[in-house]
This record gives sequence, structure tokens and C-alpha cells, in this order.
Amino acid sequence: MKMVAPESFTYTGDQRAVLLLHGYTGTTMHVRRLGRYLHEKGYTCHAPLFAGHGGAPEQLLHTRPAAWWQSVVDGYDLLISQGYEEIAVAGVSLGGVFTLRTGTLFPVKAVVSMSAPVQEKDTADILHRVLSYARWYESLQTKDESMIAARLEQLATEPLTHLEQLRQLISSTAGRLARISAPALIMQGEQDDELYQQSAKEIYEKIGSAQKELKWYPRSGHILPMDVEQEQVFADIAEFLDGLDWQA
Repeated sequence: MKMVAPESFTYTGDQRAVLLLHGYTGTTMHVRRLGRYLHEKGYTCHAPLFAGHGGAPEQLLHTRPAAWWQSVVDGYDLLISQGYEEIAVAGVSLGGVFTLRTGTLFPVKAVVSMSAPVQEKDTADILHRVLSYARWYESLQTKDESMIAARLEQLATEPLTHLEQLRQLISSTAGRLARISAPALIMQGEQDDELYQQSAKEIYEKIGSAQKELKWYPRSGHILPMDVEQEQVFADIAEFLDGLDWQA
């Protein structure tokens, strides 16, 4: 099976714009169904592919968090340059962190945070994510299991030089939650790791938004837009966005 390279996407609708953000080691595939769903409701949706993502694992390992964040800023700027004055932001996992970060730095219509970590992640967890991504990538290259195992063993020795930068990014975002004033929807799967569940509670408690809601999904894990309750997740996001006072 030949790999189709992930890429950014834009679905053009009305003047209600939504910036969709995937997670660390993820791609825009994780938010594409959500984008299509919202587009059918009339929204314009743009999802940038983060720098270093979607390609060889080494490319991911050698790209700094600042470059991932710049991809988000570029996506926001693209919508602004195309004349969209009201932009909601929705993201999953690290994309949820970037969603919150965007809300602290730029004018946004609303924030939708899914499975966002605001508590520190350890090296083992990040390495596990990288190796899972590497297994997925290598399997698409039609390599046999022994070759994949050798590649994973090699990658496991790569220094995670961006770990501290990633921690600082998450920590600095967590410390600025009170600056967010836009309406906020925080979404969390109950089958996800405890760190993410505790993070969801912390976001809800510390976010400065007067209008905020924390929704739980009892059968879902980490990537809510692709999990078993995705249709409910999509409907809840659309209901939240539809309830905002958008400009005519």
C-alpha cells in the first residue's frame, strides 16, 4: 500500500471560520471528519499540518515545538488574510494545548479543547508516542516486521531534544489559562489516561472564560474525533458553535 502524504486542508463555507488542530505525532487525518461535518453545517474549516509531521520519524524528532506552533499561527493568519474576522479554534491533544494558547494570544470566537494535557508529560510517554508513530509510518512503507522492529530499536536511542521545550510550552500555556475570555468547550474521554482527565478538570477550573463547559465521553479514549463517540462529539461541537453570536 502506497502512503498518501498527509497535508493541510481547507473546506470553504460561510464567514464562520474554524481552525482545526491535530496532535503531536498526529496528522490532519485526525480532524478531517470533524472538518467535513462542520463544513456540511456551513462552516469554513482550515486544518494546518504541523511542521515535521506526516513524514519520516526522524523529521518529527528533529523539528522543534516552536515550528509546530508556527504552523498554527500560519493557519490562523491564513484565515485572517482571506477575510475571516471571527475564528473559532478546536484541537485535540497537543492541538488542544495550541487551541488554548491561541486563545491567550489572539482574538478568537471560541475555543474547543479536546484531550489537552496541561500537566507535565514524562519522557517514556513521549517516546511511546514517537515509536507508535514510527510503527505506523514504517508499516505503510511495506516493510516486514523484522525491518520495522530494527527501525524502532534504532529510533529508541534518538535523543528527545525537544522534550524540555515541549514541557515549557505546555506549562506556559497552563499558566495563562486565566487570560482566555472566549467561550470554551472542554471535552474529555473517560477511557483516556489519568493525566488527561486531570488536565481537563484543571482547564475548566482555571480558564478565564465566563461561558465554559466540561463534557465527558464515557466510552472514548484520547483522539475524540476518531473514537467510538465521534458522532456525539461532532454534534456537541456543532451545537456549541451554533450557539455563539456570530456576525451576520
